[in-house]
Order: sequence, then structure tokens, then C-alpha cells
Amino acid sequence: MAGGGNFMNRVVSYLVNELLVDSLANSRAFQRFAVKTSKRIEDIQNIAAKKKEQLAEQMKDFSKNMEDSFKDGR
Repeated sequence: MAGGGNFMNRVVSYLVNELLVDSLANSRAFQRFAVKTSKRIEDIQNIAAKKKEQLAEQMKDFSKNMEDSFKDGR
């Protein structure tokens, strides 16, 4: 008996999932949300990449300055 209930739960879950996916896929509001979210994530990734480059350059400069300081005996 439990096996039959499990099967029915999976069928119902599948049907609800299909209805949900179809309704979201055809929803203009959800599509706008998805596009805006995707764009925002892309913007954040670009900002993070720029910050990473800036930090790497600062560390390079810091390392060079420290090396120069040790060479000069300061």
C-alpha cells in the first residue's frame, strides 16, 4: 500500500512541477525578473573582477615597495 502512495505522490509532484514550470515560463513578470536578476549578477561579477584586479595591482605595488625598502636598508 505504501508503494502505491509513493507513486501517487511522485505523479502529483510531477504534475504540479510541470504546471509551475509552464506557468513561470509563460509569465512576462517572471521573465522580466529573470532578465533583471541575470543582468544584476553579471554586473556584480564584473565589479568583483575589477576589484580583484585592483587588489592584485595594489599587492604587487606593496610587495615592490617592501622589497625596495629592504634593499635600501630601511
